Amino acid sequence: MKRLLSLVFASLLFFSLAPEFASANSSTSLISSLRTHMGTPYVYGGTTPSGFDCSGYIQYVFKKEGHSVPRTTGQQFSTGTSVSKNNLQVGDLVFFNTTGRGVSHVGVYAGSNNFIHASTSKGVTVTSLNDPYYWGSRYIGARRVASFDDEKMVAAAAPVKEVVYASRAEVAKELAETLQLDTASANVTFNDVDESNPNYAAIAAVAEANIFSGDQGNFMPDGELTRAQMAKVLVQAFDLHGSAQANFKDVPAGHWATEYINILYHHNITTGYGDGTFGLEDKVTAAQLNKFIDRINK
Repeated sequence: MKRLLSLVFASLLFFSLAPEFASANSSTSLISSLRTHMGTPYVYGGTTPSGFDCSGYIQYVFKKEGHSVPRTTGQQFSTGTSVSKNNLQVGDLVFFNTTGRGVSHVGVYAGSNNFIHASTSKGVTVTSLNDPYYWGSRYIGARRVASFDDEKMVAAAAPVKEVVYASRAEVAKELAETLQLDTASANVTFNDVDESNPNYAAIAAVAEANIFSGDQGNFMPDGELTRAQMAKVLVQAFDLHGSAQANFKDVPAGHWATEYINILYHHNITTGYGDGTFGLEDKVTAAQLNKFIDRINK
């Protein structure tokens, strides 16, 4: 069912902007690969999934993602470009002094003030960069050793193609058909959708299934979806569960979409933008939507 839904979305929303899809070089792919090894034990000198030390873990995953970095922490600290803590982007290497004798530990910035690393006590784990008990006071700098295409894609300048977004009504129709929702007896109504709308039954069905909702009694059938709204649609349509604290800078704890976004983050479906934001009100491009669905199906 998930694969079928993916194909439906792709056929509905895909438009030709090849440069947005051409590269697998994304920070999300890197973080997903890093998280694949969560819980792998720490082994001094370890460079394989049977056991990593901190720099061996970095070198192994970066190589898998197509980037070459040196083997030791000291060598990695001398590579790439220096980055201030305020300008960290997902994929940057972050370094610590844990011995009192200079750089001795490395991890990868994962967004929202978190980093992934192979720790001696817990193995591969996620930790707050500002951990007041240990890591916060031992942070000494960061290096950008690779450039990534994050979720905020920019279309190619030439040839110029108009970005076409699917309307909420069109997505509702495809969801209702794909999920085989009961469109005959659904009775949810909206002020701006009546039986003259060809997608009236589908809109009522997805609303009754709690996949879509309106605002103040309106469905806005011709409207476009924001990233916040799409987070809810994906979670509801794919019946996703589990949660992890994403801590995106622009997503307050009390926002209606926060938990949906946390669920996507938990499943590695989104890491947000490189500046630590999610882009709540950004309209969803077909490229972003396609990537979200691809990650769900992995």
